[in-house]
Amino acid sequence: MSDSAAIDLTQAISARVKTEREARNWSLSELAERSGVSKAMISKIERGEASPTATVLGRLSGAFGLTLSTLLALAEQTGERLVRQADQAVWQDPETGYTRRRISPPTGGVLELLEIELPAGVKVPYPPDAFVFQHQQIWVTQGVLTFREGSQTYRLEAGDCLQLGAPVECEFFNAGDEVCRYVVGLVRR
Repeated sequence: MSDSAAIDLTQAISARVKTEREARNWSLSELAERSGVSKAMISKIERGEASPTATVLGRLSGAFGLTLSTLLALAEQTGERLVRQADQAVWQDPETGYTRRRISPPTGGVLELLEIELPAGVKVPYPPDAFVFQHQQIWVTQGVLTFREGSQTYRLEAGDCLQLGAPVECEFFNAGDEVCRYVVGLVRR
């Protein structure tokens, strides 16, 4: 993905956050209170002056009653049924290097496939409301993923696939010293 495509996706995310907030007639302060993200950070995101982390986007999407994937999918939506690998939307967390590639065509369909690259030593937590509106499976294709789902911890190796249960606080962790790559399959509830 080119730098201009990454900039376009950042701008699309910025516009989508603002659209979702305004559609609910929420002030910046109200969204900040509902999400736990500072008003200043939300303002920077909406103006395209800051690229939000996965954790921040998870909090914002939860406040909107959307999953992170749905929020990003809305930002990426084009209606095309075929998407070539070179044209798949890629978003990278500026803080951790976590990379999310949307494999599925951006049509807004019920099934969504994502490829995630989690750098060595990186943890990405998500609140329960990030999982409320979807059924999700994780299929590890490279490396080892430590996945905490509430009080349960799973060690997933290449080839392992886990179906998530009821929405609870989760954490994705790469304890290894090489990148962990996994595919997430989502179906909206």
